[in-house]
Amino acid sequence: MATDKTALNLPKENPEAEDFLPILGTDYIELYVGNAKQAAYYYMSAWGFQPLAYSGLETGLKDRASYVLKQDKIRLVLTSPLKSGGDINRHIEAHGDGVKVIALWVDDARKSYSETVSRGAVSYMEPKVIKDVEGEVVLSGIQTYGETVHTFVERKNYKGAFMPGYRRWDPFYKAPDVGLKYIDHIVGNVGWNEMNKWCKFYAHVMGFAQLVSFDDKDISTEYTALMSKVMSNGNGRIKFPINEPASGRKKSQIEEFINFYNGSGVQHIALATDNIIETVGSLKARGVEFLTIPPSYYENVLDRVGKIDEDLAPLSELGILIDRDDEGYLLQIFTKPILDRPTMFIEIIQRKGAKSFGKGNFKALFEAIEREQESRGTL
Repeated sequence: MATDKTALNLPKENPEAEDFLPILGTDYIELYVGNAKQAAYYYMSAWGFQPLAYSGLETGLKDRASYVLKQDKIRLVLTSPLKSGGDINRHIEAHGDGVKVIALWVDDARKSYSETVSRGAVSYMEPKVIKDVEGEVVLSGIQTYGETVHTFVERKNYKGAFMPGYRRWDPFYKAPDVGLKYIDHIVGNVGWNEMNKWCKFYAHVMGFAQLVSFDDKDISTEYTALMSKVMSNGNGRIKFPINEPASGRKKSQIEEFINFYNGSGVQHIALATDNIIETVGSLKARGVEFLTIPPSYYENVLDRVGKIDEDLAPLSELGILIDRDDEGYLLQIFTKPILDRPTMFIEIIQRKGAKSFGKGNFKALFEAIEREQESRGTL
C-alpha cells in the first residue's frame, strides 16, 4: 500500500482543527478476540471481508496469531493469544472481544508521537522501524480512553500486503464482499462526566476540533439518556463521537456497555457503503441481525426528511433509518450487539451529502435499543 500521497494535500473540511499531526485516514482496527481463526471466518462469511495477511507460529510469532481482513479501504486485524497469561488474555478476560487498537495512517509516525506525547499523551509504543524484503513501516502509539490505544502507522516505504512480520494469506474460501467502502466514524463510550475530558484530549493532544454536540435533550427517551460530542481531524477522515451516560429513569445503553465491558471502550464502528439497500440485504441474507424499527416510523418519515432517491418500501422492509441536514440526507442502520456481551455493534451508513449523524433518528434508535436491553434484563 505504498503511496506518495500525503495528508498535506488533502482539503481541510474542519477549519477549527489545528491538525498538526496530520492524518491520512484510518489504517486498521485491531480487535483482541478469544479465537481469531473463527472470528476471521465470521467477518469473511457474514461481512464479506477478504483475507489479506497472517502472522503467527508459521511466521515466527510465538505468543499470538493475527488475521488481517480487508474490504475496500477497511482493514481489520483479529488477534488471539497462543498461551495463557499475558496482556491479551487479561484484556479479553476484562472486556471480552473488543477493539484494542485504532491505528491511524500518518505521513510521519515519529513526528506524530513527539507531537502528541509532548502535549501530554501517555506513551504506548515509542517509535520503531520494522523491515522485511518489501520495505519498512514506522510505528508508534499513545494511550486513549480505557485500554484503547492509537497506533501511528507510516507506510510510505512499504510495498507488502500489510506490514513486516505478516505473510500474505490466501485461503481457498473467499465470500463475496457486501459493498463496504471505508470507516465513517468510530464511537467511544466513556464513564460519567468523562466526555469533556476526552474531547479536550483530542483537541489539545491531537489537534482535532468538535464537529457537533448532543445533550440529553437531543438523545433521550422516556427511560434513558446520554450525552455525545463528535471530534474530527482537519480533513474529516477521522471522526470520533464520544458518549457518556446521562441521568434517566432506567439504565442507558452507555451504562450497560460500561458494566459489561468493565470500563470505557469502542462501542461501535460505522462502515460506509454506496448502496445501503444492497449491502444490508446481503448482510441479512448471511445472518447479520439488525435492530427492529416499528412500521410507524415510516408513516411520516418523508414529511420530515423530504424527497429521497430511494424507494421507501425496501428501506422500510430492511429497517433502514433516514435523516437530513443542510448538506443532504443519510441512510443508516445498526446491528444488534455482534458479541455475547452487549458491547460492540456495527453501523452501516450511506451519506447522500449529509455530514451529520442522524439526530432525527435518535428517538427511534434508542427506543429500539431499549427494547433489546429489556429482553436482556439490563434496562
